[in-house]
Amino acid sequence: MTAAIGVVVVSHYSEETIEDCLQRLLAAEDVAAVVVVDNGSGDDTLPIVRRLASRDARLRFIANPHNPGFAAACNQGAAQLDAPWLAFVNPDLLVTPDTLARLRRLAETVPNAGLLGADLVDEDGRRDLSARRRDPALRTMLAGLGRRGSVAVPANDALDLQPVDAVSGALMLLPRGLFLQLHGFDEGYRLHAEDLDLCRRVRQAGHGVFVANHVRVVHIRGVSSRRRPVWVEWQKHRGMWRYFGKFEGAGAGVIARTFVFAALWAHFLLAAPRAWLAARRQPC
Repeated sequence: MTAAIGVVVVSHYSEETIEDCLQRLLAAEDVAAVVVVDNGSGDDTLPIVRRLASRDARLRFIANPHNPGFAAACNQGAAQLDAPWLAFVNPDLLVTPDTLARLRRLAETVPNAGLLGADLVDEDGRRDLSARRRDPALRTMLAGLGRRGSVAVPANDALDLQPVDAVSGALMLLPRGLFLQLHGFDEGYRLHAEDLDLCRRVRQAGHGVFVANHVRVVHIRGVSSRRRPVWVEWQKHRGMWRYFGKFEGAGAGVIARTFVFAALWAHFLLAAPRAWLAARRQPC
């Protein structure tokens, strides 16, 4: 099957990487269409997208005047596509020509494959710990919040497809029918934890979540989040509170929920200054 994949890219101040990302997607096997949903970028992201769209009819875009959040924008983009497979790709992700086609072919080898991610690496080839994750249970939510790798699962390179609880939202591929069945992403999340939420609901629906260990993709992390690091931290903590309420809170008593709420936002007060300082040290 050719042209089987519709791709959604959500952009926000992504001028550094969006052109390379989109050119690679448009050159990739099996891609039927690419929809960019821009969340109120004030840089050159949209002019770059418009220029590329004028050259390739498969590329379309939605220009949101404000930022409704990553989950809402993903749903906007998916609604414009009718290909049997959907891929959600970050604007700082650099696929190779066969990345998405390989993921689709691997998914078709597993009867219950619901959602696939790839082996994400940085520009130096270091593996991204968020590519393979377990569900953040109550006991780990606070101990590891804000620390990358706190819920990481080691890669098992003996497996082409490694079952995991969750993959990174930087690259997700799943059947469009399943996405519609689950009513897409939960738009109550603005940024962070919506990928954990979707993966958990895929598994609750009886499907597997897998990482393709031998499909390696470069992910240039944090390009757009450098602008507003404290806001990003706020949304990260807010997202984890929502996730806790949906999946863990029902089994916890009032005292436990109160403790989690207080500890979560105390952690934010510590994490926000660190994030701001780290962003200040980043080269412009």
